[in-house]
Amino acid sequence: MKTFRSGTRMPLKASKRGQVPPFIVMDVMRAAAERVAKGLDVVHLEVGQPGGRPPQAVLAAARAALEDESQTLGYTLALGHQGLRERISRFYQDSHGVELDVNRVVVTTGSSGAFLLAFLSAFEAGDRVALAEPGYPAYRNILTALGCEVVAIPVDGRSHFHPTPAHLEALDRPVDGLIVASPSNPTGSMLSPPALKGLAEWCHRNGVRLVSDEIYHGIVYGEPAATALRFSDSAIVVNSFSKYYALTGWRLGWMVLPVELIRAVECLAQNLTIAPPTLSQISAIAAFDATGELDARVAGYAANRSFLLEQLPKLGFGKLAPADGAFYLYADVGAMTNDSPQFCKRILAESGVALTPGTDFDTKRGHLSIRFSLAGPLTDMQEAVARLARLRF
Repeated sequence: MKTFRSGTRMPLKASKRGQVPPFIVMDVMRAAAERVAKGLDVVHLEVGQPGGRPPQAVLAAARAALEDESQTLGYTLALGHQGLRERISRFYQDSHGVELDVNRVVVTTGSSGAFLLAFLSAFEAGDRVALAEPGYPAYRNILTALGCEVVAIPVDGRSHFHPTPAHLEALDRPVDGLIVASPSNPTGSMLSPPALKGLAEWCHRNGVRLVSDEIYHGIVYGEPAATALRFSDSAIVVNSFSKYYALTGWRLGWMVLPVELIRAVECLAQNLTIAPPTLSQISAIAAFDATGELDARVAGYAANRSFLLEQLPKLGFGKLAPADGAFYLYADVGAMTNDSPQFCKRILAESGVALTPGTDFDTKRGHLSIRFSLAGPLTDMQEAVARLARLRF
């Protein structure tokens, strides 16, 4: 039993759950902002955020909701606005030919909120969850904060930068979960439908919960991305309005759950967030009818991608992961440096081009890689290339 002493201050505990690595791209953004505060300019190729305004239809819907006196904009249900959930369900029928019970659809506070709810509902502390490296760092850090054991699977071009059933079968001990992302961050690589089907069926057969990150769906440069919902009723699918739909700051995502997790996620959401932002939810319904405007934006990403794929090898960045989708290029810079954080700091200091070191995405090999974001305007890509060309690596 703890005893209290008069006149002295007892040491206060701090949870080890919060002792996770930083999201390094945010540190890069801070360094870029400090440079701007000194009166110097920055060309932003570090942040994975669509440029430009949200779709006009979404802005119009937001204005209408704000002006409608019948709209209180109070809490929605924890699982989300019913109209938005129904529209998401119809999206899967229209885009993927998947009939989806609306009760399986949960609207969340960004995809980040979806991952937190998904991991809490699917995994116990101590469970082993596998994921690809390089990959999105928040998976690893959220799982760590929740007390799960992260099992990193090093991947490269031989498996198109994705885990395979062979990788899983080669592990020294079984895992309880697997996270895949297609298109992925940072590589932009995609799982083919047969590859995704093989993983989904392997996971279902072996009692492994599959979590499929599909937040970059819609931003592809060839065949459309497949959803895990085509191949599994036990998978958790996560998507977002932040990338293709260009609503990053509106903090809205969604997930599709297996039936057995719906009630658990509902109770967790009631207690953790109460509900996602109501104005964002009402407005986002219109995003599904803005595909013309959004596809034009993707065409801009495609032009940026083509330009950088042509120009970066001329600057020495010749080893690039296959950018099938998303808005990134992931470069092996091992011939230039063995310290990508310092390399990126030097580039920012000497040229004003902000890039993200690979240490954000790969704990073992990230010091040999960097990520270029091509989400900005083509003029930014051109200016970045011109500035990098003046450096000596």
